[in-house]
Amino acid sequence: MKKHWWHKATIYQIYPKSFMDSNGDGIGDLKGITSKLDYLQKLGITAIWLSPVYQSPMDDNGYDISDYQAIADIFGDMADMEELLAQAKQRGIRIIMDLVVNHTSDEHAWFVEARENPDSPERDYYIWRDQPNDLDSIFGGSAWQYDDKSSQYYLHFFSKKQPDLNWENAALRQKVYDMMNWWIDKGIAGFRMDVIDMIGKIPDQKIANNGPKLHDYIKEMHQATLAGKDLLTVGETWGATPEIAKKYSSPAEEELSMVFQFEHIGLQHKPNAPKWDYEKELNVPALKAIFNKWQTELELGQGWNSLFWNNHDLPRVLSIWGDTAAYREKSAKALAIALHLMRGTPYIYQGEEIGMTNYPFKDLGEIDDIESLNFAKEALENGKTSEEVLDSIRMIGRDNARTPMQWDSSKNAGFSTADKTWLPVNPNHNTINVQAALYNPESIFYTYQKLIKLRKENEWLIDADFELLETADKVFAYLRKTADAVYLVVVNVSDDKQVFDMPIAVSEEIISNTDVSTVLTNKMLEPWDAFCVKLC
Repeated sequence: MKKHWWHKATIYQIYPKSFMDSNGDGIGDLKGITSKLDYLQKLGITAIWLSPVYQSPMDDNGYDISDYQAIADIFGDMADMEELLAQAKQRGIRIIMDLVVNHTSDEHAWFVEARENPDSPERDYYIWRDQPNDLDSIFGGSAWQYDDKSSQYYLHFFSKKQPDLNWENAALRQKVYDMMNWWIDKGIAGFRMDVIDMIGKIPDQKIANNGPKLHDYIKEMHQATLAGKDLLTVGETWGATPEIAKKYSSPAEEELSMVFQFEHIGLQHKPNAPKWDYEKELNVPALKAIFNKWQTELELGQGWNSLFWNNHDLPRVLSIWGDTAAYREKSAKALAIALHLMRGTPYIYQGEEIGMTNYPFKDLGEIDDIESLNFAKEALENGKTSEEVLDSIRMIGRDNARTPMQWDSSKNAGFSTADKTWLPVNPNHNTINVQAALYNPESIFYTYQKLIKLRKENEWLIDADFELLETADKVFAYLRKTADAVYLVVVNVSDDKQVFDMPIAVSEEIISNTDVSTVLTNKMLEPWDAFCVKLC
């Protein structure tokens, strides 16, 4: 298998509104990101995945794009973007852009023209029908919006201000490819592709994901933009199975580098229930089975995994699966060790490396996320109490990941000098912040730094086979095996002691958050113990 730079990479996701505010308006921006590149260089990351900074009315925080080749005023301008690219390059850090081409904003010039002039070529860039069917929007309500000006309905699987693009139109596809090449020429290192599995939709057949032409479109995209270039491409594919993932990420298919699959994230929710009905406890055996499936069925050379706990759409993993009280630091390290030593490219979401947690929202007035607000409105209308609604949002809502980055213990956590930030700062920033993490040599930050360094320096993290071991339910233990060496990873995914009675001989300790010799002597894992050792 040909090795690429992204096989040894660790990617760091930045949500620009929340990372660093350089001008005191309460909103993060590009100059703010540039000012923190030295911190990211110290962490050791290979590349930044930058959530959208394009021109946008911000109905969905930038995932509603009105101009793909302009920067939103709140983030700066194109000169700031070019400076970020240049400064990142000087530090050996690549920039991956968020590609949002399932839909645009209703303020994009294409849609404005389509709405004003039904005879224009742009009309067919979108999906119009005389009568709607019963497709639902992911953000709640119907996926169809009536347009008074043209007396038709247009499709929007997200906000009504995010009309879906019609990928059956060849001219539209070419416009997208031209835009992608424009960004590639600016020096970006690839694309994270938002809900890319939806571009092949067939709404009349009620097919939203994995439509029959999906892979034809991605192959065409690859040939038009990516072929011959060593770029990282990762598709957001909520419905992917290992077999589907092979179609995307097998080198022979010439589509993408990898995909985000979300099967493990599904364990946050009760089976066959709405997203907002969350599980109060992690089903660790189910988690192990899911990881085992993806590690063994998406084989080396046939595809590639992405590894993640968090992103801008998900709650903080520490709050939903870790322990934010007595074992916050230890559980954060354990979750990191469990994830980063599997096969795939790890992704870190901003603040994960210092153990940031969900926000204790006091009322709906503190909520910004359109999905959460739509849920609250419907739930309250259907008889749920405000406290029941807030309980779900505090645990599952997307704003949990979007509160400002916690840089220090000063006002607004050092994120901004504004009187009020766009989302409130978590009150625990007095103790959970970058400054404190850097000062403490035993902090979560340095565990992440070591894991990133290990991936850069060790081929076995790419090549070694994965073998899940039979253990107690709450113990996640696996081997990584090459022809020459065997590595053992053991993680207690619980607040309770767990028996670990496995006769092993250790030749080298790779990383741990505990005293490994004590564990092996006592045959017992303390809460959230985690380690990796090389076996004799």
